[in-house]
Amino acid sequence: MDVEEARKRLLAERAEVSALLSDTESSGQQDREAEGETGDWADSAQPLSTQGIDDAVAESLTDRLAAIERALHRIDAGTYGLSVRSGKPIPEARLQADPAAELTVEEAQSLS
Repeated sequence: MDVEEARKRLLAERAEVSALLSDTESSGQQDREAEGETGDWADSAQPLSTQGIDDAVAESLTDRLAAIERALHRIDAGTYGLSVRSGKPIPEARLQADPAAELTVEEAQSLS
């Protein structure tokens, strides 16, 4: 993948993921505030359940932002498109599917 195309896609995704993370964190805060409210709740555990989901989504988005940042650093360092583990080239199709990919398909599968 062309490095400038990769940078453009990564920057766009970073903006999108950052906005989603902000929304998710806001929702989680609202759930925490609702937890202490009294009212006619059909299920008093619902805010806790929703809060747990928000926290899990926020963690996933935070991890994705970190991966995007690492990919941008690899672009700046001139190592973009190479596995961070082995240094082998990451196939074009994999980078097209995920511009933040850090490993070859085989290396990623070996982690599972």
